[in-house]
Amino acid sequence: MSEISRRRFAEYVACLMPAASLIAAPARAQTDGAPGRIVVGYPAGGTMDQTARRLAEAWRAQSRAYLVDNRPGAAGRIATAQLKRERADGSVVLCTQTSAMTIYPHVYTRLSYDPERDLRPVAEIAASTCALAISSAVPAEVRTLADYVRWLKANESGRSYASPAAGSLAQFLGFRFSQATGVPLAHVPYRGSAPAMQDLLGGQVPAYLGFVGDFLQYLGNGKLRLLAVSSAQRSRFLKDVPTFAEQGFGTVVGVEGYGLFAPAGTPDAVVAALAANARTAATDKALIAGLEQVGLEAAFVGTTEYTKTMAAEREKWKPVVAASGFKADD
Repeated sequence: MSEISRRRFAEYVACLMPAASLIAAPARAQTDGAPGRIVVGYPAGGTMDQTARRLAEAWRAQSRAYLVDNRPGAAGRIATAQLKRERADGSVVLCTQTSAMTIYPHVYTRLSYDPERDLRPVAEIAASTCALAISSAVPAEVRTLADYVRWLKANESGRSYASPAAGSLAQFLGFRFSQATGVPLAHVPYRGSAPAMQDLLGGQVPAYLGFVGDFLQYLGNGKLRLLAVSSAQRSRFLKDVPTFAEQGFGTVVGVEGYGLFAPAGTPDAVVAALAANARTAATDKALIAGLEQVGLEAAFVGTTEYTKTMAAEREKWKPVVAASGFKADD
């Protein structure tokens, strides 16, 4: 090989190396001996944590080692802010709820991250619908959503509903329901679904808007009545429970997504590789079964479509949050 040919060959290889390094970036944690991390803003054992752990197990089956890094607090906002400071090379991703990117910007006056500037969507991997349940504090003859609305109009003392957290999707679905019925409902926020469910089962709160997974272990115990789900179609977990829309409340529609995000600046090739890995994981039988145990459905949505969906959801919820008058500083 001539000197010129050698030089041209070296230049060609040099041009290929950056692209190759980008494609290999999600596996870099394995090649340098350190596992990657899936950051989660909630404690171990919760739905978000279990989602991330199921994903990590599926990725491990693909020979991609990622560990779950729990950084609980501030409804997941601490973990999201942390992602801004991580390397943009695919070694660290965030697993969080879509509403953190679509509703939180309208709720928190001092949000420590900008969803559009600081993060890159990778993919949605799971989804969950909300459900409205009533407790023994509501008379036994109230069996349907129509019954409940009539009861609310006649009983001012029962006009409240609980949700798992202030600023959550469930809170604003409840506000949409209040708007649609013309009945003012007071929102009672809890710090998580467990204490809210305890008070619902004990009859301390008349109603609770939570996620389907919150109710599965209590079906048939006679201590709660499920009236409606917030998805466009009936939940596969609660096939006998009609949607709000089926019962004349077409504005009370919303599903929570669980997505993966990378730091801003993560190259397109790295995001594409992560999304491809997530797509493969979404077909993993163990992951699907694990998600079903907590009332989630594997629901892969790719980067482009997920980004568009979040933009639409941000616009959808902006006037709703404004009309509710709810703001949070912390």
